[in-house]
Amino acid sequence: MDSNQINRKEALPSQQFVDVKEIKEGVVVLRSGGLRQVIMVAGLNFDLKSEQEQEAIIGSYQNFLNSLDFPLQIFIHSRKINVDKYIDGLSQLEVKEANPLLRTQIAEYREFIRTLVSENVIMHKSFFVVVPYEPIQLAEAGKRAKTKLFGLFSKDKGNKKQEVDPEADPNFQQYLSQVNQRSDQVISSLNQIGLRAVALNHDETTELFYNLYNPEAIEKKGLEINKAKDNQ
Repeated sequence: MDSNQINRKEALPSQQFVDVKEIKEGVVVLRSGGLRQVIMVAGLNFDLKSEQEQEAIIGSYQNFLNSLDFPLQIFIHSRKINVDKYIDGLSQLEVKEANPLLRTQIAEYREFIRTLVSENVIMHKSFFVVVPYEPIQLAEAGKRAKTKLFGLFSKDKGNKKQEVDPEADPNFQQYLSQVNQRSDQVISSLNQIGLRAVALNHDETTELFYNLYNPEAIEKKGLEINKAKDNQ
């Protein structure tokens, strides 16, 4: 392989490493034609529960998994907390505060937060469940669905893949309805366990992938379960 071939190989567009074609009505459309709905789930402090409550949660979770007739991907996203907006808010409060003592306390607290974040990596964990739907009914559909599902949030080798346009199918809206029905089933089951869950909308799903593929960039805003629920 000569140097020109190596350079061309290294100059592959970044889009080729992403299996996502677009986001349609909050649903991820893959290049293979598969659909994925991302559900955000609030964490649960299992250790603070009593032994009876823990056993009930485990039993309910087992029943939930046994009730499914499709695979799921459980994904945990850890990221550094961005407190710039919070610190800016404290600065504004400091300027508006008329009481000199309170103004000094706000300034000291602001500097404490700034120092704490600069000297320590403070991480926030978000929990997601990915619900799949494969509209293409082929002999290898089951095998391909499993591969695509568990590769959605993993690094790709950049191999060229056959692209499918599911929107060209007249039944595309029906496919969206199917994946939404699956998502509703998962959300309902998780709520019964005591886990708050909500499907991400278009903007929230877009932000999630932006954060995943730009880990060094300052995040535009924080995804929170309450915010996601309010947008439904």
